[in-house]
Parts: sequence; structure tokens; C-alpha cells
Amino acid sequence: MNSIRRHLLIALLGALCAAMSLGGWVTYRVARSEAGVLFDYHLQQIALSLRDQRFQGSADALASDGSLDYVIRVWDRNGLTVFYSRPHDALPELTRLGYSTTETREGAWRLYAIQYHGQTIAVAQPMRVREHRAAEAAWRTLGPFLILLPVLGVLIWYVVGWGLRPLGRLAKSVEARTPDLLEPLPGVGVPGEVRPLVDSLNDLLGRLKTALDAQRALVADAAHELRTPLTALQLQAQLVERAHSDEERQAALGDLKDGLQRATHGVQQLLTLARQEPGAAEAPFVPVHLASLARASVIGHSALAAARRIDLGVSHAEEDSTVSGDADALKILLDNLIANALRHVPEDGRVDVACGVRDSAAWLEVADNGPGIPREERERVFDRFYRRGGESGSGLGLAIVRMIAQRHGATVRLLDSDAGGLLARVVFSASRSS
Repeated sequence: MNSIRRHLLIALLGALCAAMSLGGWVTYRVARSEAGVLFDYHLQQIALSLRDQRFQGSADALASDGSLDYVIRVWDRNGLTVFYSRPHDALPELTRLGYSTTETREGAWRLYAIQYHGQTIAVAQPMRVREHRAAEAAWRTLGPFLILLPVLGVLIWYVVGWGLRPLGRLAKSVEARTPDLLEPLPGVGVPGEVRPLVDSLNDLLGRLKTALDAQRALVADAAHELRTPLTALQLQAQLVERAHSDEERQAALGDLKDGLQRATHGVQQLLTLARQEPGAAEAPFVPVHLASLARASVIGHSALAAARRIDLGVSHAEEDSTVSGDADALKILLDNLIANALRHVPEDGRVDVACGVRDSAAWLEVADNGPGIPREERERVFDRFYRRGGESGSGLGLAIVRMIAQRHGATVRLLDSDAGGLLARVVFSASRSS
């Protein structure tokens, strides 16, 4: 299981070790440089202090002293060695006066040489001595940190755990939320790094609460709305049973059939509304040709329009009016607009369907010459189950229209048509138009 605490511990300890390694390397380099300056000074001082000495033969006593790091060697005017303090198998030869570094079989040597009264005095030191001293200085600097590394690991473990406590409290708060309790998460004492997560969760809880409330309202309204037609169907069935003549029975059966059609239409509208709810299974968006969609919807309603002697047709259709959307859902949108217009337009009326593109935005319109809708009610008619006084129908048609439009990033407006009736205009955003 992934653990933020474990990852932070590994990352912090790794970064700390890397920083310590870099610090040790820098300390070693600085210590080596400082040791080099100091030891060079010692070489010079030793050489200067030997200017007035008399040298006769080699110093056997000094040669046997294993603790001596310096080597002193003196040449006469003829270049013959008159003294050296510690004979070596590969003693460095003098290359020049002053400071120099010479490689031998025993490693690198640092030399300092001066001339005095015809003699050449050279003092040499192995470079490994300087490196050893520099390493000791670096180790003395890093040693305490290495010893404290396990302690730092434990401290980091607990400090990270203490810093992650707000996440634990947040998890418990989220766990306490239920479908009946979707209150926002508390924001008091929340660190700034966790604030965006809390805000996002509160936004999600708010949208979920709204969706659940809408679902409960839909179920309650649907149960209330279906109770009336079901009761009417039951009464009409009783009238069929009580009919004393064929004429009465036929009339009762006709009323029963009409009631069944209304109930079926209401259930179909409820199913359509449920399918358009956010989160329901949605078909992928594809290019939809609005002109073809308008013609198909007009043909589909032509029989109903002809039965009521209503002039239904496509008054304007631009062939380049195309949007990206769900073709079936957009057909339902247009069918509901046309059906709503046909329901309210009187016989011998007119319903015109049009589509086109304006300012890179596609639009779709259904206009009629019916009684229209008063301005103060044009927003309310989009509410679910809202029916104006004396009207029949499910009261879901325009609610479905708005829901489908919002899903497609479009806006729906109800305006006055040129013929004096209602104009329903759907305008798609430029990003959806193509």
C-alpha cells in the first residue's frame, strides 16, 4: 500500500544523505586545501630553520622513526647528497626551487627547496598525509550527523505523521457523510495545502446533494402526477364494466384508451427525463446536421399537423448548420418543441421550424402563431410538472428541452414570434458549432 509518510521519510532521508555526502565532499576539498596551505607553510619554516645547521652523513636515528612524516635532504655544490633524514627506496628528486609536487613509486610528494651558502635544502612530505588529515576533518564534521541519522529518521516519521493529521481528520469527516447528511466539510484549521481538496470535496458534496434532492423531488412529483391518471384509468375501467349498452361501452373504452395514451406519454417523458439526468449513460457526441434533423422531425409530426389542419414546415434551413452532440437527444429536444407548438396552436394555424448559423454559433427555432406564453411565466414553464391553468400534458416537455440544451452547452429562450405567437430559440455555443 502506498504511504505518504513512508515516501516522505525515504525522500527526506535520501535528500539528507545526499546533502551530507555533498557537504562531506565539500568539507574534504576545503580541508585538503587548507591543510595544503598549512603544510606548505610548515615545509617552508622547516627549510628556513635548517639554513645554519651542519649536515654530516645520513640521520640513521631519524630514519628509524616511523612517526616522522617529513623528509629532509641536503645537496652540496656538486649535487652530492650530504644528508637526508629518512632514506626511501624512491625518494623524490629535486626538480626546482620553491614548491613542487613530484610523483614516485610511493605516491605523490610535496617539496620545498631553498639554496643557502652553496647548499640546497629540500623538505618533502607525502601527499597522502595531507589527504588523510583532510579526510579526518571531513569525518569529524559528518560523524555526528551519521550517528544521529536513525534519530532523525524517527523524528521525521513522527513529524510527518503530525503534519498529516489534517488528512486523517478529513478522511473521518468524509466517512461520516451519508446520502442523508451531505453537509460541507469543516474548513476551520485546515492547512493551506489541503484547502483546495476541501473546497473540491465541498463542491462535489453540494452538487451531489442537489442531484439527490432533484431525484427525490422527481420521484415524489412523479408519484403524485401518476396517481391522478392511474385513478382516472381505474374509474374509466369501472365505467366500462358498468356500461349497459354498446354505445356506453364504446364511449367508456374510448375514454379509457385516451387515458392510457396520456399515462403512457407521461411515463415516456419521465423515462426521457431520467435518461437526460447528469451521470446517466450518455451517447458520444457526433456531428449532427440540424437541417436534416429539422426535416426529419417535421415529417414525423406531419400526420398530427394534417389532422388538425396546421401548416407545419421548414421555413429556413442552412445546410452548413452542424453541431457536435447526441443526435437522439437533439431529436427529442426538437420533437418536444414541435409537439408543444402543435398542442397550443389552434386549427388552421402555422408552425415554422428553422435552423442556421449566426456569428459562428448554430441556432434552432420553432415559431407558431398560437396564443403564446406571458412573459412572467416563460421561466416557470421550464420547471418540472408545471402546467398552466387548464392545460393537459405531463408538464415535462420544456424541462426536458432545457436539460438537453444544457448538456449540449446551449441556451433556450422563449420570445415573441413575428406571427404573434411563441418563438422557442435554441442557440449552441461556438465551440459546439462546426
